[in-house]
This record gives sequence, C-alpha cells and structure tokens, in this order.
Amino acid sequence: MATLSAAKRLVVKIGSALLVARDGSGLRQAWLASLAADIAGLRATGTEVIVVSSGSIALGRNVLGLDAQDLALEQSQAAAAVGQIRLARAYEEALGPHGITTAQVLVTLEDSGNRRRYLNSRATLAQLLGLGVVPIVNENDTIATDEIRFGDNDRLAAQIAVTVGADHLVLLSDVDGLYTDNPSINKNAERIDIVKDITKEIEDMAGDAGSGLSKGGMKTKLMAARTATGAGCHMVITQGAVEHPLRALSAGANATWFLAKDDPHRARKRWIEAMKPRGRIMVDAGAVAALGQGKSLLPAGVSGIEGEFGRGEPVAVLAPDGGVIGKGLSRYTSAEARAIQGRRSADIEAILGYPGRAALIHRDDMVI
Repeated sequence: MATLSAAKRLVVKIGSALLVARDGSGLRQAWLASLAADIAGLRATGTEVIVVSSGSIALGRNVLGLDAQDLALEQSQAAAAVGQIRLARAYEEALGPHGITTAQVLVTLEDSGNRRRYLNSRATLAQLLGLGVVPIVNENDTIATDEIRFGDNDRLAAQIAVTVGADHLVLLSDVDGLYTDNPSINKNAERIDIVKDITKEIEDMAGDAGSGLSKGGMKTKLMAARTATGAGCHMVITQGAVEHPLRALSAGANATWFLAKDDPHRARKRWIEAMKPRGRIMVDAGAVAALGQGKSLLPAGVSGIEGEFGRGEPVAVLAPDGGVIGKGLSRYTSAEARAIQGRRSADIEAILGYPGRAALIHRDDMVI
C-alpha cells in the first residue's frame, strides 16, 4: 500500500469545513497549528509539500456577515476577495514558527487546459519548491464563475498534483474514506481500504453529500482520483477533522487509498509521447548527444525550425539525418524559436527583448 513515508512530493487538499468553524467564529486555530506541525515534520524528512486550500469564501463571508446559504455569484466573489487575504495570512502565521516560508498561488481549473499557462504554473511551483517554499494554492474565486458554482478544490488539487509531478495526493475530508453506501444512513456500509481500479461499481458508490461549508462530494473526489492516478500519483481520502491529521494518516488512520499504476515521471512521458506534434525542431549532433544524456534542449543546439506552434505546444525533435529522436513541449513560440536558434541562452534577452527560459525544451517536458 502507498504510505506518506514514501512521498517525495505531496499535495494536501484542505476543505473549508475543516479550516473554518461551523459556528461562524472563524479559523480553527488549534487544528491549523497541528496541521502546520505535520507539514513541518514531513518536510524534515525531505518531502516537498504543496497545500491546496479552500476557505476564502467561508472566511470572507463571516467577515462580511453574509448568510451561508444561497450566496449570489457576486457575493461569493466579494467574500473570496476579503477572505483570501485572511487565508494566506493564516497559513503564513501557522507555518512561520517552523521556519517555513509560504507563497500564495491563485489558479483556476482553466489554467491547466491552456498550455502556456500550464507551463507557467508548472515552472513557478517548481521554482518555489526548489527554494524550500510551501505554496498555498487556491482557486481564484474572485474572477472564477464555473469553479464557484460547480466544484471545489478536489479536482484542482488533482490538477496541481499532475502539474508538479506529485507522487501522493491527500484529500483531508469530513469522511474517512469511500464506503459501499452512505454510512450515516446505512449502518452496514463498509469502508473500502484500497481501490486499484475506478470501476463503474466504485463510481456508483459515490454520493453527493456535502457539509454545507464545502461543496465537494464523493463524486468530485473520484474525479480527482481518476486524474491523479492516471498521472502516476497515489491518492488517499481520510478524516481531516482530527488534530494532526497527516500524522494520524501515517500512523494508520482509516482511509481509502487509490493506487496509481505508474510513477509521475513515466506517466508524464507517456502523455507527451501520445501528443501530435505541431512543428519540428532540427538539432545538431552535439544536441543529440546531450539529449541522450538526459539534458534539456538549449537554443544553441538547434539548427532549424519547421511549422507554426505556440508556447507549450508539442513538437518533434529531429536529428541531423532527419530521424525523429523525441517529442517535447516547446517553451517558446515557433517565431521566438527561429529568432534564438543556434544562439547561446545568455543572448536570449538581447534577441527577444525580454528575459526567457534557458532551455527551448526542458528535459522534464521531453521524451527521447
């Protein structure tokens, strides 16, 4: 079974019902402090952690005195604008005493569908993790529409896990796993400890029950599981209301684990390999040798560009003899690539008029 002890890069999703008291009194400070201690403990063992947190609307609603039921869209967005400041500050104050720097990252599900924005998100989050920061990710509810009305952060957490190549995703929930039926109604319902395949039978077990503060039901969690496990990331649903929820999970707390069949690196490579190239990049012999050693493709090794493609779109990589040696996601448009081909990475800013990325195709975005 997957365990948190094996996690190298972990995404933790926090729902509003866990973070914000039901009586409208604000943050559950003691619980958040215990979660921060858990995160600090994981980081001490070398695990990188990203937090995907709901709560901005619930916090802002309390401040503005808005009724919890049937908020109009503009009221939800106003509440999010007020609550987002408080949410970011809460995590900063909880993690700061552990010597952990936090960063606020606002995204929407739409960001993962746009290749350019996807690459930007991936690069930013990777840089933050490389600098030892714990990113606090939330939907940009002040401008989102469909995200507020139809979903919560379960799917977003799965998308973030895919984006950063996480190997574990934890959904801290108000239930301790997936049951064969609604346990609050059917006392004979049984929790499923391990799910290896998300079959129709598994999907039929999911209900729509929510807590009133959070909008996610089991169906959204199964959607998240499909996304995460398909990208090589194990996912687990466990009870989050207890103090030190991650420590409890590591100690064997009740949970449902959804197992991935592959690791994130290989899954991502397969995804890129299946794409249809929008253009072709010819490289010299030196670049072929470098790529064979697992290095990124730099502009200096490029001898020609064919086709028209945008940033983040798939391209084929060709050796001097014309044979295809790989595929990758370009970090530049075809016009930009033509302008910098054969040039040193240090010259990119002078040529394009703005700073660029050193690699034309990063090794993480390439299959050889």
